[in-house]
Amino acid sequence: MTATVPASEPSTSVDDLPYGPRMTQALGPLHRVFDIVNRWFALPALRAGLGPLFSTPLTGSMLILRTTGRTSGLPREAPLGYVIREGSVYVCAGFGRRTAWYRNLAADPRVEVVLPSLAFAGTAETVTDRAEWDRVFPDYVRALGLIGRLTLGDARTVDQGRLDEIRVSLPLVRIRPTGLAPGPSDPGGRMWVVVQAVLAAALICLVTWSRRKHRG
Repeated sequence: MTATVPASEPSTSVDDLPYGPRMTQALGPLHRVFDIVNRWFALPALRAGLGPLFSTPLTGSMLILRTTGRTSGLPREAPLGYVIREGSVYVCAGFGRRTAWYRNLAADPRVEVVLPSLAFAGTAETVTDRAEWDRVFPDYVRALGLIGRLTLGDARTVDQGRLDEIRVSLPLVRIRPTGLAPGPSDPGGRMWVVVQAVLAAALICLVTWSRRKHRG
């Protein structure tokens, strides 16, 4: 069973997150670093359709989650790790219920998801069924690659008390596809910029090589 994100969802403080004392102390600086990396690297690369180039078992794969700002009403984007199971996409609120995109879902659960291979519209729901959470969450952590192991450990081997702590602190969200959305290679997307840049670079290299060959 799943439920849409409740509008009265309580806020999770930093001290309630299941990362241990050292990681918890580092969350503030890490959050600022992630903001910079996401804004200037992750989001532009994913918008341009470059997700497949840096999706590996070590680094994990990323998607763009598009929500509607709960106060502004404007589109908001967040790059997130994910896993696909049972016909849906699953993501997790890494900063607990205070995570900005998760709070946006309380106001409007309708989202768009841009995967490395396709894009779709969907409805976001918080997973409340224990059996579903137990099935999906270990696969989600594994899909995050190295960062998942460093922050959450191996969800297949940790004790039940640890899993309960994570389940309460970090909401797992299921996104059910409801239709199509424009992706990087579709009209209005930015994949064409990458393709043209690659072709231009290849042409420059070819011309340079040809001139050197004739001079030689």
